[in-house]
Amino acid sequence: MGSAQLPLTPLQELSESLSGKTRAIVISEMEIDLRPGHGSGMILVMKMVEGSLAAGGRGAGFGERRITSVAFYRLGGGGCEKLFETEEEPLLAAFEVPYYVSRLPFVLEDGTEVMGYGAVDPDLVAEYSRKIP
Repeated sequence: MGSAQLPLTPLQELSESLSGKTRAIVISEMEIDLRPGHGSGMILVMKMVEGSLAAGGRGAGFGERRITSVAFYRLGGGGCEKLFETEEEPLLAAFEVPYYVSRLPFVLEDGTEVMGYGAVDPDLVAEYSRKIP
């Protein structure tokens, strides 16, 4: 008999986004370290069209940069909270991938380091956090 699969916690969702299971751009207030007690702040995850060349590789301006979902998380106090998530086109239009995205190391909850695309930009996180309803 199979058991029903439990929904992912916000920390598990964030880890999954950072570990490369989906194409995502991460904008954060600080370097990302999900180990308990190692970081606090806001993290924005922008999921992109699969197969997109959004993070670099836009030779001569080609490559799709369409955002399919946006999620905001807050780390702190030993936990992770999802503050907002949307896939609604009118809301997504308020978010753009910054041109200065680069490869960054992300430390997952178990201490594993993975490489992803993003930027550490507290000002942009603050600007985008004001755009959420």
